[in-house]
Amino acid sequence: MAKLEKITFNPDGEDPVDFFVLEQTRIGGINYILVTDFEEGDGEALILKDLSKDGEEESLYAIVSDDEELKAVSGVFENMLDDVEFVQD
Repeated sequence: MAKLEKITFNPDGEDPVDFFVLEQTRIGGINYILVTDFEEGDGEALILKDLSKDGEEESLYAIVSDDEELKAVSGVFENMLDDVEFVQD
């Protein structure tokens, strides 16, 4: 397996958090990334939506929490990755 890209998030007022990017896609002009907290094995996965505007130096991501949007985007990622299945709590 290829080495995953590691990105660091700096939430306001909190310690930085590292995630590994599993996949990315663009739907309806919006960029989405699928990230996990572990580079190998099973881990928590999140789908993040890029809220930054085109041309901005830094990206601003938010966790996708809308059920309909989450269902649609997770379906795209499941189709892109053969070995990924989403289980919602």
